[in-house]
Amino acid sequence: MAIANLHETLLSYKLRRNQLNLEITEYQAQKTLASYSQGDVQSLKNAETRSIREYFKEMFDGDASLQELYTDYTEIPDFEEEMDKLTAKFQEQFDELTAWETAVDAQITTASAELEEVNAYMESLKSMLSSNIQEDFNYGLNG
Repeated sequence: MAIANLHETLLSYKLRRNQLNLEITEYQAQKTLASYSQGDVQSLKNAETRSIREYFKEMFDGDASLQELYTDYTEIPDFEEEMDKLTAKFQEQFDELTAWETAVDAQITTASAELEEVNAYMESLKSMLSSNIQEDFNYGLNG
């Protein structure tokens, strides 16, 4: 009877181990998606930055009065304002993605710790199961 109980407990731990492995895989997929999303947002920000720079460079190159006031298009006050708006616009998205990635990392860490615990319990149960089988076998020979 003890062997059957140990075997049943071992099977429940195997099920939990498989569930944890699946969870970890899903979390890793979410982390990959978060990293991809950050790259995508960075690409959008770079494109908008390039667009703003081109606009102000063309404006600067085409206006002699601006060239008299400033040595470069980046010194135009509206340029700095537009760049600050752009940075603020994308910073919120970066913060959200970073928070998401951090939360997923925490979930991976938690699931991995539980997986290690389950693996340790399984090793213990296997040892007890093996010992009980050996004792039953020896009892049968000596009885």
